[in-house]
Amino acid sequence: MVDPAQLALFLVIVILTILLVVLGIQVFFILRELRKTLEKANKVLDDTGNITESVSGPISNISTLVTGLKTGASIAKLFGKKGYLK
Repeated sequence: MVDPAQLALFLVIVILTILLVVLGIQVFFILRELRKTLEKANKVLDDTGNITESVSGPISNISTLVTGLKTGASIAKLFGKKGYLK
C-alpha cells in the first residue's frame, strides 16, 4: 500500500513540474516577443539616423553657402571703400 504522505508528495511534485514547464514556455514566448520588439526599435532608430543624415546634409550646404555670401559681401564692401567698384 502507498503511504498517504508519499502520494501527497508525489502529487505536489507533479503539479509543480507541470507549473514550471508552463512557466518556462511562457517565459520563452515573452523573450521572443521582447526580441521582436527590440528589432523593431532598432529599425526605428536606424531610420531616424538616416533621416537625420539626409536633413543635416542640405542644412550644412546652406550654411556653407551663407558663409560664402557673407565673405563675398565683405570683400565687395572692402573693394567699394577702396574705390575699385563704382
